[in-house]
Amino acid sequence: MEYTTQMDAARKGIVTKEMEIVAKKENMDVNELMDLMAKGQVIIPCNKRHTSIDPNGIGSALKTKINVNLGISRDWKDMDMEIEKVNNAVKMGAESIMDLSSYGDTRTFRRRLTKECPAIIGTVPIYDAVVYYHKPLKEITSQEWMDIVRMHAEDGVDFMTIHCGINKETAGKFKRNRRLTNIVSRGGSIIFAWMEMTGQENPFYEHYDELLDICREYDITMSLGDACRPGCLKDATDASQIEELITLGELTKRAWEKDVQVMIEGPGHMPIDQIEANMRIQKTLCHGAPFYVLGPLVTDIAPGYDHITAAIGGAIAATYGASFLCYVTPAEHLRLPNLDDVKEGIIASRIAAHAADIAKGVKGARDWDDEMSYARKKLDWDKMFDICIDPEKARRYRAEAKPEKEDTCSMCGNFCAVKNMNRILDGEIVNIYDE
Repeated sequence: MEYTTQMDAARKGIVTKEMEIVAKKENMDVNELMDLMAKGQVIIPCNKRHTSIDPNGIGSALKTKINVNLGISRDWKDMDMEIEKVNNAVKMGAESIMDLSSYGDTRTFRRRLTKECPAIIGTVPIYDAVVYYHKPLKEITSQEWMDIVRMHAEDGVDFMTIHCGINKETAGKFKRNRRLTNIVSRGGSIIFAWMEMTGQENPFYEHYDELLDICREYDITMSLGDACRPGCLKDATDASQIEELITLGELTKRAWEKDVQVMIEGPGHMPIDQIEANMRIQKTLCHGAPFYVLGPLVTDIAPGYDHITAAIGGAIAATYGASFLCYVTPAEHLRLPNLDDVKEGIIASRIAAHAADIAKGVKGARDWDDEMSYARKKLDWDKMFDICIDPEKARRYRAEAKPEKEDTCSMCGNFCAVKNMNRILDGEIVNIYDE
């Protein structure tokens, strides 16, 4: 039996090779996975032309996945450096790479990613249209916007963030309910500006069926962009955000009618006490489609440390239903991240994802922690380094302050509770000072 998309296959009861790979990674029966995919609650972003991909599933019933944003900009044109960041991100466990290139030969970079990279590849075609056509924004036609989407599809990207929800109606809601930080989504601000200057409807909303036909042809996952995501705590959960989310819920159902896989993008900046409610609202309005969040950042005061503010919010969001965390680096709001920033952002996001997996009871998630605790009890430093989330940093920290005795650390020395409890429970005498 033939199928067009992973969702179509799931609805027809066809087990694809991608489903088999994902089911094995998730320790899940493939029939259970297929049932979730048929309902739209799990996706496997996998363009038919991305032949180097190592598939991963995204959904709240699965392990929480992370995405890494990279790409070339006018101020940072080194393609080889961006490829090095990509390779490092994959080595560090990122399941997805999102190419946000906004300058130069973007197509060469994108095609290189889909040819060489095993991670899920995402893009934002709106950025590329501005670069590709080399003309003022207001002169780009509706058809040209759509042509860029097809080009990205042909290049093999697995998901596209497309800001369909900010139509004339939601834009009007935004203008009537002004915000402290307005629209902070790059793609959202571009399409809003285009609508304002041309007086036309958002072409991605107006020609949504054509958009879905492209996605269905290549099996591209539609990442419904949140143009109205809050850019500060004051704007969180406001009328614009909720109005757009309602529209995204309607667009989700229309995509599912054509067997197109969907995920929903979410906030943004948000106080801790609003995160759980936002996850539940999204699940309700968007019918359980996987939720992809940027952070959320739980405070606005920490430039240089926003990987931490995002990890706090991400752990809470994933606990209550988010499936996919977009990493945030220490460079957020300041500059393009360098290699060290990328590493810090990935590690913080992976910690958040793992903490959430423990909280929501993902099968096997706690095993890693228990293995680490057993190594600590045995004071097996090499084992601790081997299994920790960042072995290089852990080894370096210990080497920078070597203890007098190898079975302790320079913090506690002979006062080490673990060492002394092991000895006293084995019937030995513990002296501490004269050892």
